[in-house]
Amino acid sequence: MSKAGQELGNRARKAPRRTYLLVLATATLGLAGGIGALNLVWAQADPERTGAHQAGERARLSPPPTRPITVLLIGSDADLLGQARNGAAPSGPANSDALLLARVDPAGALRLLILPADLAVQLPGEKPPQSLGSLYREGGPALASSSVAALLGLESGQPQRYVVVPRAALRSLVDGLGGVEMNLEQPLRSTDKTQNFEVDLQAGLQNFRGNQVEQMVRFLEPSLGEQGRRIRQQLVLEGLFQQLSRPEQGSRLPELLTQLAPQVDTNLSTGEALSLLSAATANPKQIRFDQLPLARPSKADQPLRQLQKSAAVPLWPKG
Repeated sequence: MSKAGQELGNRARKAPRRTYLLVLATATLGLAGGIGALNLVWAQADPERTGAHQAGERARLSPPPTRPITVLLIGSDADLLGQARNGAAPSGPANSDALLLARVDPAGALRLLILPADLAVQLPGEKPPQSLGSLYREGGPALASSSVAALLGLESGQPQRYVVVPRAALRSLVDGLGGVEMNLEQPLRSTDKTQNFEVDLQAGLQNFRGNQVEQMVRFLEPSLGEQGRRIRQQLVLEGLFQQLSRPEQGSRLPELLTQLAPQVDTNLSTGEALSLLSAATANPKQIRFDQLPLARPSKADQPLRQLQKSAAVPLWPKG
């Protein structure tokens, strides 16, 4: 077992009677405390520069954070925020089928870590491990954030922010940016009658609209499984940041974020989101994708991935 896994396991042994509600309450309090501390990270808005007539300038004028900020992005497999059921097969409660940690450093590269939704997590007081992607269903952003922090050995208070993005919000984001240009190396085709969902994407360099990007990130090929999905998630992220970094997007971002606000769940204010986007897209060539040290599956049909036993915490960020 990795040191990160031992940390979660030790917590379970030290507090075998700790209930799920106590774990969730502790995680929620941790998020609330982090929000108070972050008031010192962003410069306060100038009241003389606020107002609707300034909306086009806010993307440029939002000052960057004064130190690195880590954000957990949770992609929900429900179509809309608050939907009790997912849009996947098998049908059930909404899970997170995509998780991403983003570390925005105003003085360095943007660090991105795609987290495997099928990564094994041992919760305190729970005997069988469960997938990282199921934690959002069990305890929302608070439980997902605290579990990611424990697994990776993040510093206290991290991740400081979270964003939950259901599928409709992803489509709205892509369409609001005018599409995303990507080069798909091979065609993707599948039909799932249980979900009433079809994937039909041609290979080649093209501008993908929101529904096509959704097809790309939802497509699950038998040979690569979740690994192939993570590869396509990285392709989409690269395309999104390239599109966000274009000069003409600066004036669109405030209005786009306003439109997306009711579609997502986040503890980021609009000003903070603009600040992070401004810092993250300042140099699109300074984007670094990191990977977790995953152990090789012991068998072909192993349902959950494990971290390497020799992995030392903190697992991220390194270097």
